[in-house]
Amino acid sequence: MNTTLKNEEKAIFALRDLYSKYGYTQYKMSKFEEYDLYVRNKDFLISDSIITFTDTNGKLLALKPDVTLSIIKNTDDSAGVKKVYYNENVYRVSKGTHLYKEIMQVGIECIGEVDSYCIFEVLKLASESLKSISTDCVLDITHLGLISEIINGLNIDSVHYKDILKCIGEKNIHELLKICEKAGANVEYTEILKQVISTYGNPKDVLQTLQKIISSPALEELKTITTALDNAGCSDIISI
Repeated sequence: MNTTLKNEEKAIFALRDLYSKYGYTQYKMSKFEEYDLYVRNKDFLISDSIITFTDTNGKLLALKPDVTLSIIKNTDDSAGVKKVYYNENVYRVSKGTHLYKEIMQVGIECIGEVDSYCIFEVLKLASESLKSISTDCVLDITHLGLISEIINGLNIDSVHYKDILKCIGEKNIHELLKICEKAGANVEYTEILKQVISTYGNPKDVLQTLQKIISSPALEELKTITTALDNAGCSDIISI
């Protein structure tokens, strides 16, 4: 047990040092937030099981199940990019035990006028973070802009979007085709979407395949970023 804690502490200190070198400042927060914050953003949360209690002034508070929402809530809208890292405990129902657990989270948020370089930097830090913990790792990336362009090309009612995104996440082509047929989706874009979500692997091979399927600004951005990651020595663990 002590060895595990020491390893966790070493990993946390290594990550904090890494993020600081790239200009990220530490974000500190209290253990709880107003419950209303999570009610208004429940679709963002992994689980809607939240530990709540009533404060002495009658306000309903919650032990934080997430850090990102608090960071966004407390970040002003001034110009530029805000870069913060956090090292915080969150309180969630464990998938394994289905009991509440206190979970340590370390991560970064890059908020504001985010450009391609910011995206590259975050992915580079994700790659270096994984490597600092274990050499046996894979970083899967995708581009939601590309997926959005294809889904828009289906020309279907937005009521089906959530189910389609779920199928894409699960790579469930059979169910995806059923939904597209039922919704009367554009046949050409249905086939494109089928091919895109069937494509997986190292960036070079995947990009060559995707360029034969579709022409897209999002695809060009993905190509630019993955090329930069390759030049930075990160491509060995990256899959698209």
